[in-house]
Amino acid sequence: MRGATLLELLVVLTVLGLVLGVTGLAIGSLKAPREAEQIRALKRARAEAIRSGLPRTANGVLFLPDGRAIGPHVDPLTGIPDAK
Repeated sequence: MRGATLLELLVVLTVLGLVLGVTGLAIGSLKAPREAEQIRALKRARAEAIRSGLPRTANGVLFLPDGRAIGPHVDPLTGIPDAK
């Protein structure tokens, strides 16, 4: 026997297609953790405060136009959310 038959090739391609399909569905259903959404909201509010020149609030944190932050779990100098 020198090579693979057409049937063997079709079986391998079918199995490979099923594995890739299931993997694609699993990757598509992944969702970022909720904490990441809160951090994104804080970063967005800080950027908006700097851009607009007006104070902005997000998740109980007040961001000033110079980039400083006043509130819990935020570095007051950099405005970066702490990992708490």
